[in-house]
Amino acid sequence: MNEKQCLGALEAMLFAHGEPVELEKLADALHAEPIQTQVLLEKLQKQYDERGSGMVLLNFEDRWQMATNPYYGEIVKRILDTRRNAPLSPAALEVLAVIAYNQPVSRSFIEQVRGVDSSSTVTKLLEKGLIEEAGRLDLPGKPVSFRVTDTFLRVFGLGSLADLPPLHDEQPPAEEEQAESDSGLPPAEQMEMHP
Repeated sequence: MNEKQCLGALEAMLFAHGEPVELEKLADALHAEPIQTQVLLEKLQKQYDERGSGMVLLNFEDRWQMATNPYYGEIVKRILDTRRNAPLSPAALEVLAVIAYNQPVSRSFIEQVRGVDSSSTVTKLLEKGLIEEAGRLDLPGKPVSFRVTDTFLRVFGLGSLADLPPLHDEQPPAEEEQAESDSGLPPAEQMEMHP
């Protein structure tokens, strides 16, 4: 296949699959090396962006997905004629935050952080596909652990968990490095010097 055909094949596979697909799977289907496939995907992504396409290619670390361009989201909603999903409750957002920043976590960990029973909220988030079971923890009773899904990343516009905003007490890594280089001391030692 020439490059144009490979781009078309990638587009067709991603459209048909609907969910994120691993780079390795796409490369195997094309009978190409992963690095070549990565370059083709980036080229296709750039083409969509340059022409203001109704589609975008999302990259979730080693997985790729075709999705509707958010710019056209309202127009697409009009034609789909589907009921809007109810917005997430503050409790659901709290549980998602606890899981996203600490995953994998057990239900008891979530309840310990929040201070209230969270079983129904966890169940609703599982039904919505925003979290999933991540196996069992090596703790007494082997509790089930949870993690966020690709759907969570997509809904919140994140490429990976590294894109989560820092917690209120954390500085982004670039700021920490700058603060360290300004004084020659790590941030913790600077705080001791400047109470």
